[in-house]
Amino acid sequence: MSVARVTEIIASSKSSFDKAVANGVKRANKTLKNVRGAWVDGQKVVVDDGKVVEYRVILKVTFVLEDD
Repeated sequence: MSVARVTEIIASSKSSFDKAVANGVKRANKTLKNVRGAWVDGQKVVVDDGKVVEYRVILKVTFVLEDD
């Protein structure tokens, strides 16, 4: 029997939401073992002087816990 856990992270990119998602998954995979999926729970942009300067995503990352 497998047991999974979900954790929330916020990731960013200067270029796009897609890149922010990729950055978040890549970083989560460095810390969490057995990452199996993720979904975007929210998006926002940072605006400076009328221009978008950063894309941010709230990710829910799913990973499977190891057996004892």
